[in-house]
Amino acid sequence: MKKLKVIVAPDSFKECLSASQVAWAIARGVRRASPRCVIDEIPLADGGEGTVEVVREASGGRSYRATVQGPMGGPVKARYAVVGSGDTAVVEMAAASGLHLVKPKKRDPLRATTYGTGELILKAARRGVKRIIVGLGGSATVDGGAGMAQAIGVRLLDGRGRELKRGGGALKSLRAVDVSGRDPALDGVEILGACDVRNPLCGRTGAALVYGPQKGATPSQAVRLDGYLRNMAKVVRRDVGVKVLDMPGAGAAGGLGAGLAAFAGATLGSGVELVLDAVDFRKRIRGASLIITGEGRLDRQSAYGKVVAGVAAEGRKRRIPVIVLAGTLGPDFREIYSWGVTAAFALTRGGGDSTGAMARAPALLADLAEAVLRQRVSC
Repeated sequence: MKKLKVIVAPDSFKECLSASQVAWAIARGVRRASPRCVIDEIPLADGGEGTVEVVREASGGRSYRATVQGPMGGPVKARYAVVGSGDTAVVEMAAASGLHLVKPKKRDPLRATTYGTGELILKAARRGVKRIIVGLGGSATVDGGAGMAQAIGVRLLDGRGRELKRGGGALKSLRAVDVSGRDPALDGVEILGACDVRNPLCGRTGAALVYGPQKGATPSQAVRLDGYLRNMAKVVRRDVGVKVLDMPGAGAAGGLGAGLAAFAGATLGSGVELVLDAVDFRKRIRGASLIITGEGRLDRQSAYGKVVAGVAAEGRKRRIPVIVLAGTLGPDFREIYSWGVTAAFALTRGGGDSTGAMARAPALLADLAEAVLRQRVSC
């Protein structure tokens, strides 16, 4: 009898398990139900936290550590990776400029900067890669990528020709952009911004008004930051010739999407699609009988740029059933079925003890995966 091929391709369970840990737990349950199955564990990410490690593991690449400037100015140690072939590097902006690096009482998007992200991009470029994927997500910043631009040699000037200070608040004074000094290490390097959202730079669905409050902005500060980003878009259009105001994904990571497009010539794309390419997902699922994916919370937002949606789309194209194992199911999770998911199961439902479930997540995931496989197959 032909052995059953099962793909285990989950996202992380945020603040609980990494994608690799989730994949290991699910695979353990699958083996208990069907010892003869062929299992391919493919941990995934959508461009946010965990992307570097996921791509490094999948490609047999190497990670590097660098000390760069953190979001509030102090030094932080951050990792980036170069894939096994050596031609592509992966950088997570969250590693250098992430919200988790700032204590809640210290968060201030008027001052927070993406300078360290720019430093990471340069360090990766100096390794001789031809392409750099920048994961956009988890930022502490609303600076439109201004700090990143300054780190790679772009000059951002006020009305007197002085270099702007760091942070989103300084964009109020931006009057000119000079890209002539951009570091030559970036010449010929393709930059890809891996977005998990499609928000524009400004407006009611933009970087400041939607995400600013999560980063410490008061309602009035969020409105001010929205205006400052709008000013940046105006100057960028005049001096660089790039229209970032309404660009899908420009509002990702506090406007870093816009900054990458304007100052580094980046192309913005779906984070999960870029990761699927990097791990050779489409080739690895050939001949599979079942795909199991997962994430911490499954709801209607999962359908928009997240791992589950990307995996489901690939399964649907090849008529491979896709099962989702989640920590919890939101009341609107059923929308994901229209995207190609066959069935979804959760560790907890409704008012269940989510704290207890998180503590026992590996064992519960293995038990759930075993139960699902015993319902579907017998090898």
